[in-house]
Amino acid sequence: MELACLDLEGVLIPEIWIAFAEQTGIEELKATTRDIPDYDVLMRQRLAILEQHKLGLNEIQAVIAQLKPLDGAADFVGWLRERFQVVILSDTFYEFAQPLMRQLGFPTLFCHRLEVAEDGRVVNYHLRQKDPKRASIQAFHSLNYRCIAAGDSYNDTTMLAEADAGILYNAPENVIAEFPQFPSVRGYDELRQAFINASNRELTL
Repeated sequence: MELACLDLEGVLIPEIWIAFAEQTGIEELKATTRDIPDYDVLMRQRLAILEQHKLGLNEIQAVIAQLKPLDGAADFVGWLRERFQVVILSDTFYEFAQPLMRQLGFPTLFCHRLEVAEDGRVVNYHLRQKDPKRASIQAFHSLNYRCIAAGDSYNDTTMLAEADAGILYNAPENVIAEFPQFPSVRGYDELRQAFINASNRELTL
């Protein structure tokens, strides 16, 4: 059996922190793992900015409520689920993801949790485990699943390396240049074909 393991933000949904940055006008919140590979450094920066501007979970969720999956994402997930078991491996948070996962038909999601004070301030974050995307692939391998993974950022590259086949999807040029071992595709049509090519079964579009 083959699993399709996908990153979420930038692959199926917009980057939530970028959307929030655009809504609030806080440019520093536009930084993602495409820019800062160390996730802890990135999250500590985000939490400090939220504290500085007196913003919390309620304000972020209000922006998320206005977001939709990327054009074609829901159809792609539906196509994928007919051919693979699908798991989303993301560095987002359950407190963020629910409205967007509903629009994608609730594929399985492994991500993290926020620590939120009673007044809505985001005071900390808790990773599910260290290097969770890579660890998930290792766990799936221990269950004798073959894994094909796709992602767009630095924090996806250990997942792509651990998978039986890794695909960069709509990745920035700096990530593509640093990880030439992974095929790079753009658009869901190319991503469908990349999954077909990586599968050890006879699949069609």
